[in-house]
Amino acid sequence: MLFTLLAFAVALGVLITFHELGHYWVARRCGVRVLRFSVGFGRVLARRTDRHGTEWAVSAIPLGGYVKMMDEPGPGATAQEAAQAFNSKSLAQRSAIVVAGPVANLLLAAVLYTFLNLAGTNEPAPVLAAPQADTAAAMAGVQAGDRITAVNGRAVQSWGEARWQLTDAVTGGGRVELQVQTSEGAQRERLLHLTAGAIEPDGVDPMTEVGLALATPRPKVNAVNEGSAGQQAGLREGDVIVSIGQLQDPDAAEVVQAVQQHAEQTLSLTILRDGTPLTLNITPQSHTMEDGSQAGRIGVMLGADFPMVTVRYGPLDSMGRGISRTVDTVWLSLKMMGRMITGDVSLRNVSGPVTIADYAGQTARIGMAAYIGFLALISVSIGVLNLLPIPMLDGGHLMYYALEAVRGKPVPDKWLETGHRVGLGLLAALMSLAFFNDFSRLFS
Repeated sequence: MLFTLLAFAVALGVLITFHELGHYWVARRCGVRVLRFSVGFGRVLARRTDRHGTEWAVSAIPLGGYVKMMDEPGPGATAQEAAQAFNSKSLAQRSAIVVAGPVANLLLAAVLYTFLNLAGTNEPAPVLAAPQADTAAAMAGVQAGDRITAVNGRAVQSWGEARWQLTDAVTGGGRVELQVQTSEGAQRERLLHLTAGAIEPDGVDPMTEVGLALATPRPKVNAVNEGSAGQQAGLREGDVIVSIGQLQDPDAAEVVQAVQQHAEQTLSLTILRDGTPLTLNITPQSHTMEDGSQAGRIGVMLGADFPMVTVRYGPLDSMGRGISRTVDTVWLSLKMMGRMITGDVSLRNVSGPVTIADYAGQTARIGMAAYIGFLALISVSIGVLNLLPIPMLDGGHLMYYALEAVRGKPVPDKWLETGHRVGLGLLAALMSLAFFNDFSRLFS
């Protein structure tokens, strides 16, 4: 729990502080006096004032930050001081300051995605399992062992890249061209015709519904116990099991079942060791189960032998892919919001801080690459959310500025007050829905 909370606090602190840095940087370039930049909220723990008169503070609650600008000049202010007030700036300058926060989040996401592409990630290869009958993949002729090489003309190296390119069509419907390499090495094209599917947070994976799933991994020996039947038969760490008894290409569960059913009976075991096939004879040792029955054991720990690839790109390609991934994520987020409004996507997909904290902890435990990918995704979400035309958000201020541009003068205070009430109500309703969904998932 503590690790999850720490991962969540770091994520939120970094992303919101970066958002506020965007506002701060453009405000300073426009000549606005910034009174305070705080990392965190609540009671100030430490502060320092720079030569521009800005107080830099670290506050007690490390869940983001804020920028406090001089909105109006104080009584008796000089003309130079009055010119430093936010409300004295031109419409274009005020708009630039407001939009800078969300843009900073989108730029951060692009930088994080670029870094991941440069550093490289180790991911499962996009080798497919045999699709279930009557699925779109089965009707397109997808076969077991097909390796996806491109989606709609865009080359992919890993299952993660393939999933991302397929996400929009799988969730919204459409026509998808898959370029695949068959298990025999031939190049083929599989044309999928997809219909929009229901998206539920606890539902079936949409990829599985259309028949696209990773090939079942072969069982791999991760450890061999001292003195066990596995050691006596000659099994070693890293051996890949390709057959046991009469079973060919078994999965881990089938291997376990075969071993349990053949206590004190010799089985033929075919393995791959460093790519070379070997045949061993193994006799599972009898073990008494809790119900008194006898079951075989061979004393090895099995894992999954996924074919893996290292996905890495050069500097320019990484930057282009980072920007493209950010743009695609923004567009997909907006489409999902639109489908929620029309009822095509369940409102149960709206997540709040509890779910986000859970994902922060999970990705941090998986590794740095997963955590950085999570930061990039949430950074895009913060940027998109703040650009929505809801009063009290940055997008709401931009909406007022658009009205000001049309009217030729600022909107009346009465409009602002009404808009703030509406915005507060909308945000309260959204947060209530998010918390309801969070706790529904938590207790179900």
